[in-house]
Amino acid sequence: MAWPKSPLPLLLSIFIITMMALSDVQASSIARRKLLSLPRDADLPEDYEFTVEIKVEFKNHRLRRAYIALEAWKKTIFSDPFNFTGNWVGADVCSYNGIFCERALDDDSLEVVAGVDLNGGDIAGYLPVELGLLTDISLFHINSNRFCGIIPKSMSRLTILHEFDISNNMFVGEFPMAVLGMPLLKFLDIRFNDFEGNLPPEIFEKEFDALFLNHNRFSGIIPENIGNSKVSVVLLANNKFSGCIPKTIGDMMDTLNEFILSNNKIAGCLPEEIGKLANSSVFDVSFNSFTGFLPKSLDGLKKVEVIDVRRNQLTGVIPTSVCQLPSLANLTVSENYFKGMAPECEKAEASGLAINDGGNCFPDSPEQKNSTECSKVVDKPVDCSKSKCGGASPPPKRTTPSSSVPVVIDRDTAPVPSRLPPAVHSPPPPPVHLSSPPSLPQPPVHLPQPPVQSPPLPVHSPPPPVHLQPSPEHSPPPPPPVFSPPPPVYSPVPPPVYSPTQPPVYSQAPPPVNSPPRPTLNSPTPPPVYSYVPPPVYSPTLNSPTFKSPPLKSPATLPVNSPTPPPHFENFILPPDSGFVYASPPPPVFKGY
Repeated sequence: MAWPKSPLPLLLSIFIITMMALSDVQASSIARRKLLSLPRDADLPEDYEFTVEIKVEFKNHRLRRAYIALEAWKKTIFSDPFNFTGNWVGADVCSYNGIFCERALDDDSLEVVAGVDLNGGDIAGYLPVELGLLTDISLFHINSNRFCGIIPKSMSRLTILHEFDISNNMFVGEFPMAVLGMPLLKFLDIRFNDFEGNLPPEIFEKEFDALFLNHNRFSGIIPENIGNSKVSVVLLANNKFSGCIPKTIGDMMDTLNEFILSNNKIAGCLPEEIGKLANSSVFDVSFNSFTGFLPKSLDGLKKVEVIDVRRNQLTGVIPTSVCQLPSLANLTVSENYFKGMAPECEKAEASGLAINDGGNCFPDSPEQKNSTECSKVVDKPVDCSKSKCGGASPPPKRTTPSSSVPVVIDRDTAPVPSRLPPAVHSPPPPPVHLSSPPSLPQPPVHLPQPPVQSPPLPVHSPPPPVHLQPSPEHSPPPPPPVFSPPPPVYSPVPPPVYSPTQPPVYSQAPPPVNSPPRPTLNSPTPPPVYSYVPPPVYSPTLNSPTFKSPPLKSPATLPVNSPTPPPHFENFILPPDSGFVYASPPPPVFKGY
C-alpha cells in the first residue's frame, strides 16, 4: 500500500518563514542599531539625530547630539589599552575622558561639547560618520593613536573647528577634503599617516597658519598657487613630490618662517624667488635632485638660521654672500658637486658658523668625491636661465681666473667647528627640522608637538614606522611626544612647537617639555653634521586623566600661532585648560628628514 506524500516539508517551510518574520519592535531595534553605525563612506543624513531613539535625558539637545556621536565612536574602537574611553557611559558627556565642555558661542545659556583631545591614548579604531554631529567643537586632537581608515566627509560640518590634529596614526586615502570645508581651521596636522595622491590647490587658498603634511605618500607636483598661502610653516618633507619649486614661493615673503621640502623627488634649479623669503629662519631642500648653482638671491635671506641643501646635484662655488648671512648658524652643503667656497666662508666658520661640506668636489680636500665622479656633473653645467623651473644661472666667466671665482679653501687646514650651531628659534608655529627621530614620550622630541599656552596631556604612543635613507650624515626624524606633533628642528633635541596661535619656534630642546635630547650626528666630513628633527607638538589638554601610551618616535612640529577666529566669532572661547599646546609622540626615525 503506497503512503501519500508527507506534507511535512511544506509545513516545515511555512513554520520557518513564520519564525523568520520580525516583529515591529525587532525591526525598529535593528534600524536603530544601524543608524548608530552608518557606512564609513556615507555622509551624515539630514536630521539624523532625530531618527535615533535614546531613553536618556540631557540638559539640552546639543549634548544629546554629542552623545549620539560619541556613542557611535565608542562602538568603532577595537582597542583601548589604557581604558581611555572607559567612562564614556551615561548622559554626562562633559565628564568623559578626553571630552570637555564650554558655553556655546551662539547661546551662552547652553553648555556644549567644545573640544576632543585623545592624544597619545594608543587607541585603535576608525572615525565614524556620526562625528559630524560635534558641530560645537573648536579643536579635535587625536594624535599618536592607531586610528585607521579615511576621514569622513561629514567632518566638514565642523564649521567652527580651529585645530585639527590627526598626526601619527594610520589614516589612508587621498588628502582629506573634509578639512577644506572647515572655514575657521588654522592648524592642520596630518603628518605621519599614509595619505596619498596629489595635493589639492585649494589647500593653499585657505587661511591656515601651519601645514604639517610630512611623512605621508603624497605625490605629483607642488601646486603653483602655493604662493597664495599665508602660512608661517610648510612641512612637506618625506613624501614623493616631483617637479620643481613654483616661483610663486616668493609671494610668501611676509609670513613664511619655515620651508621644509627634504626627501622628495623635486628637481630643476632653485628659483631666484627664494631670495624674497626675508623672514624665513629655516630653508631645507635636502635629499632631492636639484641642479645648477646656488641662487645669487640667497643673500636676501636675512633672518635664515638654517640652510640645508645636502644630497642634491648642485655645482659651482659657495659664495661669500651666503656665508656672511647675518643670522646663519648652520650651513649644510654636503653630498653635492661644489668645487669650493669663498675664503670668507672659512672666516665665518672660524667665528662659529657650522659648515658641513663633505662629499663634494673640493680639490685636495679630504672626504670628497673622486675626480671621475665629479667630472660627470661638473663638466656638464646646467644653464638655469633656460630652465622651465627657473633658478640661478652660472656666474659669468671672467678673463682673470683669480677674480672669476672665489678661492677654494683647503679643507685639510680649514678649522672645524667645535661646537654645535646655536639653537634656532622660530615663531609660534612649530619649527620643522628633520634629521634624527626624537623619542616620543612625554619628553619633547624633534618631531611634531608644539607647546601651547595650556599644558598638554602627557601621553606616549607608539611611533610610526620610519623610512631610512642611505646617507651617512642623516638621521631619521621622529614625531614629537604624545601631545601633538610639531615640525622638526635643526638641533640635537627637537624644539617644542606652538599650535596655530603662535609662530613656529626653533630651539635645541622644546621649552615646554622635557624630552631626551637628540644625539649629535657626525657626517663623513670633518665638521660635525647637524640635522634637524621635528620638534614635539603639544596640543591642548583636557580636564581628563593623563594616559601614557608606549613611547613613539615621531617628527616634531613647529610652533604655530594661529589667529583667533574671525570677527563674527569674537566670543570664541577655547575650552579651559586646553590652550594651544600640542605635544604628540615623535614618529620613528627617518634618515635625512
